[in-house]
Amino acid sequence: MKLSEFKSKLENVNVFNIMLPHGTMVPAHFHITEMGLLTKNFIDCGNTIREEKSITFQVWFAGDLEHRLEPSKVFKIIDASQKLIGDQDLELEVEYQMESTIGKFGLEFSNGNFILTPKETTCLASDHCGIPAEKMKVKIGEWKEKTSCCTPESNCC
Repeated sequence: MKLSEFKSKLENVNVFNIMLPHGTMVPAHFHITEMGLLTKNFIDCGNTIREEKSITFQVWFAGDLEHRLEPSKVFKIIDASQKLIGDQDLELEVEYQMESTIGKFGLEFSNGNFILTPKETTCLASDHCGIPAEKMKVKIGEWKEKTSCCTPESNCC
C-alpha cells in the first residue's frame, strides 16, 4: 500500500486498528514511534546496483493502556514526516516487534482494519543465477515432493 492509499483509507475510519497476519489485533494502545524515509542502496547477485525507497513506520506498545492513537493523530505524524518524505508516494513498510526480532511487513486494508502482510525475499537477478524460472517459484519444503536432494536430477549442487 502506498502512502496516498493509506491516507485515503485512514480518512474513512473512526478507529485506527492494525491486525497481524495471523488475525490477532495489535493491542489498541499502540504508538507509532517513528515514521520516515527508508533508502536501501545495494548490489544484487547479478552485480546490478539498485536502490529501493519506502516509507516506514514502527508500531510499538507499552503498559499505558489508556493510550489510543486516533486517525487525526496519525495524520499529524504523517504531516510531521513530510520534512523527510516530501511529496513521494512510496510503499509503506511497517515494523512491529515480534517474539525475538523486529518484523517488517507490508500493509493492506480490509473490513475497516489495516492488516500487516508478510514480506518475502526473492532473487532479483534470476536471469544471472542459473536457477530455472519454474524452480524460482517453489517455496521452501515443496522441493522435497518433486525430487530428492543431491541426486543427479535435483540440480541442487
